[in-house]
Amino acid sequence: MLRKFVPVLAVVAVVLALAVAPAAAQDMTKINFQLKWTTQAQFAGYYAALGEGYYKDMGLDVTLLQGGPDIGPQQVVASGGAQMGTDWIGSLLSARENGGDVVHIAQVYQRSGMREVTYKSSNLTTWKDLKGKIVGVWGFGNEIPVKATLVKNGIDPENPDDVTIFNQPFDMNAFLNKEVDAAAAMTYNELAQVLESKGEDGKFPVITMDDLNVLDLNVDGAPLLEDLIFANGAWLKDNEAVATKFLAASFKGWMFCRDNADKCVDYVLAAGSTLGKAHQTWQMNEVSKLIWPSDKGIGLLDEAAWKSSVDILTTYKIIKAAPTDGAYRTDLAQAALDMITKADAKADVIGKDWKPADVAITAGGE
Repeated sequence: MLRKFVPVLAVVAVVLALAVAPAAAQDMTKINFQLKWTTQAQFAGYYAALGEGYYKDMGLDVTLLQGGPDIGPQQVVASGGAQMGTDWIGSLLSARENGGDVVHIAQVYQRSGMREVTYKSSNLTTWKDLKGKIVGVWGFGNEIPVKATLVKNGIDPENPDDVTIFNQPFDMNAFLNKEVDAAAAMTYNELAQVLESKGEDGKFPVITMDDLNVLDLNVDGAPLLEDLIFANGAWLKDNEAVATKFLAASFKGWMFCRDNADKCVDYVLAAGSTLGKAHQTWQMNEVSKLIWPSDKGIGLLDEAAWKSSVDILTTYKIIKAAPTDGAYRTDLAQAALDMITKADAKADVIGKDWKPADVAITAGGE
């Protein structure tokens, strides 16, 4: 049984005291934060926290480390290359089971953004319909939710008579060229890439949502927790107050992006995004759908969702056993929320009334 940490009053008191002290009077604490992927609005809240000075106000000198296909955030954090990072639960618990000293401390995304897309003309409208088909999945741990979903729907991803698993590059070319029947796509990225695609003659649009079926991992699938914040366990033992301040500033960054999407897109573009403004605007809107509303407050883990994810990972043998005691804790995220609401009683940490925008798709996402 996993143990929920009880907030330590002394730690919270220290953190609250530090939060109201002028940043200039504090020694700036250097923090490396490892991102899961390259610069994009998937991480807009962290870029906003930098741009709006939230980290600096907390006495933190934060460097956001870019990720990529050859970078494992858990390995970077476990080895001390960063103190904290963001990734998905499957990769986190696999790393922990293999000896990585990593601890889940906050859950930013409340819903899964992973989908499989098929063409409307294929009549592949459910997960069960994928039996006997060619199904694209990403590697590096990103294949876990789709493979678990196939098993849940009676399809063995290891049996070529059941399904052909295609090792999909991190683009949608195979889908656009109709080399696969279904392709992995995040709502905030690859789905937009399909809609943004142009024909060889420059025609646009070539594909619209009316041409697609979108299989939602949250419906008859095996959704896993995505985009969580984790820390190096050994570092965390002596730096709970620092971690809490980082969480508070990051949560404020995400709240800022919820209410100031255009400004956050500008922050992402300024940080070096290789994707265009329109694409990042779509992505910012879709990412916010995965965060808001946060019924318990942004960053607080729904322990039922944790248990569901662990059950999926163990049932489908992604990890051998449920993680040991201490794999996650909720007290630091709660302390961070307390900091925010103490400083501003009107701060909206839930976002119940947030409504998504209607974002236009443009050719190439420019």
